Amino acid sequence: MTKYDKIFNSTETSEESLSPEEAVAAIAVITAIVDSSIEDLDAESLADILWEFEVFDEYSEEEMLEIVDRLVAIAQDEGLGTLFNTANASLSDEIVLDGFAAGVIMLLDDQNLTIPTQKQPYLKQLQQALELEDIEAEEIIKEVIAAIEETEEEYAPQEYETVILDEFGQQVYQSPLGNFVVPIPVTSEQGGTIQSQEGIVGFSDDVGTLLRIDYYPLPPEYLEEIESQGQEKYLHSTLIKKYLPQAIFTNVQGAEIKYTEYLQDTLKGYYYVLVDMPKGSTISKQENNGNANRLDAYRGLLAFINGKFLYIVSSQRTFFNGDSPGSILDEAEDIKQNILEFVETMDFN
Repeated sequence: MTKYDKIFNSTETSEESLSPEEAVAAIAVITAIVDSSIEDLDAESLADILWEFEVFDEYSEEEMLEIVDRLVAIAQDEGLGTLFNTANASLSDEIVLDGFAAGVIMLLDDQNLTIPTQKQPYLKQLQQALELEDIEAEEIIKEVIAAIEETEEEYAPQEYETVILDEFGQQVYQSPLGNFVVPIPVTSEQGGTIQSQEGIVGFSDDVGTLLRIDYYPLPPEYLEEIESQGQEKYLHSTLIKKYLPQAIFTNVQGAEIKYTEYLQDTLKGYYYVLVDMPKGSTISKQENNGNANRLDAYRGLLAFINGKFLYIVSSQRTFFNGDSPGSILDEAEDIKQNILEFVETMDFN
């Protein structure tokens, strides 16, 4: 008997159905909390890790977080054994190795990329439950480690670090493309984190801060198009017809635009949008029944062009218990000013 028998010897299954991809994510969720607690799980970090898997290529960041939240709710309501059996039954032959890989990556020691001794019994039972041969399991472990090493080499600092100190000793984030630097607006004392990938960096913390910069290099033909149709028309089309449908509307049911505005100064124009996002915050609330429900939020987004880059800078206003929104005009103005103040701290190259 081992402490993992309650998972791998369980016969219970959930009435909830899982897709093969969700089954892969379920194994990652189970592995991440099996020796700790659900409360300690960092759902956003786990979703970001899974998003790198090829099987999730068609999923957005928001969709990955929704999947993780749903799986955590099943684990809370019905137990890890039930969640594992449901996932195992949903894994197709083509994707079972991805399920094992999702477990492996949750167990790896970040420092030396090995499976800690105390974690090996769990991994062995997971392998047996998934009916994998030793040689298959060993090959998957090697592939996961090799992939992480390759990623670390790819994103290793070359000419400069992503997070550096400026001349005043303050930590700043420097874009890997070298097109901007910005002081880091969150602190570790409040749970501040930096999440970045190609073309995106986001700053968030436990008290509701979310500041995100999306940036896109503009080829010469795009610059010509912008000049011919005008910045206002281009920014409106890009933000409302392309960015919002892909990044928000497909992932947050009931999300809608509440306010738009074009701002023009002597050097450039800004297109600003306020979006109402019911249950669309990046912050979740633990309910009495154990389920984690995402809170309501407003998201402000400011699109502009600087140099040869398009920027979309966004900020979130989460409504915690007892919070109620003010007028749309007041909320739009407050969030817009917050974004503009943040943009003022950016140093563009």
